[in-house]
Amino acid sequence: MSHIVIVGAGECGARAAFALREKGFEGEITLIGAEPHLPYERPPLSKDGLAGAEPPKYVADAARYEEARITVLTSVTVEAIDRRRKAVRLADGRSIDYDRLLLATGARPRSLPGVSENAERIRMLRTHADALGIRGALAPGRKLAIVGGGFIGLELAATARKLGAEVVLIEGLPRVLCRGVPEEIATVVAERHRQEGVEIICGARIAELEAGDSGARVHFADGAPLHADLIVVGIGAVPNTELAEAAGILVENGIAVDETLRTSDPAIYAAGDCCSFPLSHYDGRRVRLEAWRNAQDQGTLAAANLMGAAEPVASVPWFWSDQYELTLQIAGLADGAATTVRRDLGDGAFILFHLDGEGRLIAASGIGPGNAVARDIRLAELLIAAGSRPDPEALSSPKTKLKTLLAA
Repeated sequence: MSHIVIVGAGECGARAAFALREKGFEGEITLIGAEPHLPYERPPLSKDGLAGAEPPKYVADAARYEEARITVLTSVTVEAIDRRRKAVRLADGRSIDYDRLLLATGARPRSLPGVSENAERIRMLRTHADALGIRGALAPGRKLAIVGGGFIGLELAATARKLGAEVVLIEGLPRVLCRGVPEEIATVVAERHRQEGVEIICGARIAELEAGDSGARVHFADGAPLHADLIVVGIGAVPNTELAEAAGILVENGIAVDETLRTSDPAIYAAGDCCSFPLSHYDGRRVRLEAWRNAQDQGTLAAANLMGAAEPVASVPWFWSDQYELTLQIAGLADGAATTVRRDLGDGAFILFHLDGEGRLIAASGIGPGNAVARDIRLAELLIAAGSRPDPEALSSPKTKLKTLLAA
């Protein structure tokens, strides 16, 4: 009977394990995670999950894993992959043989040079334990400094303000959400935060972060230091590729996989935040995505291909963020757009459609209260997948139903 081992007990690894059973795999499945928890969802950690702090939002409870005959090893670190023997070596000395191996090792927060990751007053947000450590500083009368104006930093700022903490957000680039979010939408987000009392400092050059017993300081290259009760660093993520590299597996901005998620070793696949893959919708461009839906989609796809399906990645990248009453959604990748068309939906909601030089829709970015943009972003996603070249005037007019463009 064959054995599939999954290293990485996050959203992607758990999804792959259950999908294997759903697709009829009858062999052994072992899911290995370094954290003490069963697999849980990470997006809530910067939103409602942080506000509540306990417990994590589990992908499934222990009974479901037992029912599906999935062995879950928690608090276990994989130290090495022995490709010749087809085995993984654990930190406790055990060795587990595999017939097929899935690496779903995820990513870790990018650190600032010279900053101790164990400083009580300087933290990062990736795990449930991180959220618990941050939660205590989110209260009236407390001051939080956030380094990084990406999704994590801004979501954390919104949550902190809801809980009454004073917030200063520091970004080294000229504006927040510089990577992958159009300036028009980033401006709306920044203004909404300012309305809530968040101080946003862009173009900042940080010389040092200092932690003490009673607080922390951000020292700038010029200007007076900023005092806070807690500093959270959220400046992006780094893929966890060390296991793959040490085993001689090809790495290229993540564990390099082909269109079926197979690595340079035919018995080993990789999926989720840790891997880079060619995207057919963008002429085979190699990308790495840190997104909840991508983790789910690739977990399911990896399961099929571990069983021999050889199905290519076909999903369109999709991202979302909730901040206050606003929801931001992006489908596709807008890099290389030659034309952008705006569609107003009312109540402050709008969508930007991004087309390449040949008129092909390559991305759509939207923002609005609640689910105001959700339906049209979903239809835009389908248009992108179909390689559509819609009429820009039709895209801009709210009177034109996107469904009709899809039918055409």
